[in-house]
Amino acid sequence: MIFKSTYPEVDIPIIGLTPYFLSRIEQFGDKVAMVDAASGRSLTFNQLAEGIKSVARGLHQKGFGKGDVFAIYSPNIPEYTIIFHAVSFLGGIVTTANPLYTADELAHQLNDADAKFLLTIPMFLDKAQEASSKSKVQEVFVFGEADGATSFASLYHEEGTLPEVELDPNSDLIVLPYSSGTTGLPKGVMLTHYNLVANICQVEGMTDFSLTDEDDTVLGVLPFFHIYGMVVIMNMSLVRGSTVVTLPRFDPELFLSSIQKYKVTRTNLVPPILVFLGKHPLVEKYDLSSLKELGSGAAPLTEELATAVSERISCRVTQGYGMTETSPVASTNPLHTESPKPSSCGKIVPNMEVKVADLATQEGLGPNQSGEIWMRGPNIMKGYLNRPDATAATITEDGWLRSGDIGHLDEEGYMFVVDRLKELIKYKGFQVAPAELEGLLLGHQAIADAAVIPSPDEEAGEVPKAFIIPKSEVTEEEIMAWVAERVAPHKKIRRIEFVEEIPKSASGKILRRLLVEQERKNMN
Repeated sequence: MIFKSTYPEVDIPIIGLTPYFLSRIEQFGDKVAMVDAASGRSLTFNQLAEGIKSVARGLHQKGFGKGDVFAIYSPNIPEYTIIFHAVSFLGGIVTTANPLYTADELAHQLNDADAKFLLTIPMFLDKAQEASSKSKVQEVFVFGEADGATSFASLYHEEGTLPEVELDPNSDLIVLPYSSGTTGLPKGVMLTHYNLVANICQVEGMTDFSLTDEDDTVLGVLPFFHIYGMVVIMNMSLVRGSTVVTLPRFDPELFLSSIQKYKVTRTNLVPPILVFLGKHPLVEKYDLSSLKELGSGAAPLTEELATAVSERISCRVTQGYGMTETSPVASTNPLHTESPKPSSCGKIVPNMEVKVADLATQEGLGPNQSGEIWMRGPNIMKGYLNRPDATAATITEDGWLRSGDIGHLDEEGYMFVVDRLKELIKYKGFQVAPAELEGLLLGHQAIADAAVIPSPDEEAGEVPKAFIIPKSEVTEEEIMAWVAERVAPHKKIRRIEFVEEIPKSASGKILRRLLVEQERKNMN
């Protein structure tokens, strides 16, 4: 069975992302487009558009052109949008790097992507230069000023012509984000201009979904190097005229004070930040009454957590689903419904199809039957850079993207994603989803955060083990008994380790593989 979107198909223009972006934002003129929360510095939509063209002129004079790769190694600031679109305007390709990368991790990406230029901030310059020395990068730029790098400001050129670039939006790449690397070294995800334009049009085509508009202020706390922040916040919110307030990282007090100061109406988050909003006492010290909606993505969100946050700060909490490989939005929750489903990640966006493949036979399953989620549509990546093997293993001959996620759709077309295929725990042949147990554990009043992994066991093969950050005094026995009352016998937590920190990616995903590696090492 193939599930089709319940929404009418939308028309997708065959156009480069930046011409599309500029045509959409020009109507907002002198309205504030972006604000840097840390400094208060702001850009209007006119300044944003002129800045993009000005920096494109500077890059062109540096010899940067179509097909060249420009790496950005920076936290969120308003100028991130300018350099992103200046590169795109020239037909170049942006590769976005995690600011937490080590020099060697950055060097791997620079070499794999064949980056020509690199842009960073003074704080990261040493790592950027070390990585560049191990690559073919020709010049390092820096926001602000720093010895040993060219100032980003020098790229602003008010005069000079811009080249006419012939783009094929269907095949020309605009961005090379690198997947999180939870299954080996990160891979460059090849996304075209058409992919990103399509995804914006798809989300706008959801007729019962209340999108951001020019009356909204959106908090840009999710990193722009990650596809979620890049497309949903840095592009989708701006083309609809919303003001985006950027945060360089998640800092609890800056996060809360920015919502209060700028009267933020919407923000896109990940479950760990929602845990903070639902449980941390600091939240009570700030006025968050301006918030209308919180969107969650990048990892499963439980109904219990969504409800707890919604009740505490009096705003709606919804979740969506997507991947870097889907540009990224594949589904999201409608707002105008009398019976919301908080644990669902919503309905499939227009122009997309989903197949729930049986784990053994790969045959398509029907409603409420769980299997691997396969997706097909105009927002599906071109493939993995330099990795035809990985591309072939991920995209079938007839165009289905194998997500590696396990879930199902119900009779109304709502999708539920429960876990990663490769992270399932096999207890005596039974499959146990770590995310399900993590969501349950977060409902315990004495638990601040939790992660669950398979722990090797001679008798059962694997047993669920929980790593727990306690919020108040609690024993292993109390937690295990509490969980046992709420799950089937094969899902019981059988081992617990109290920790001070749980490893997570910048996008908020629990890095279970690190815990698994640590567990195996300890068991030997």
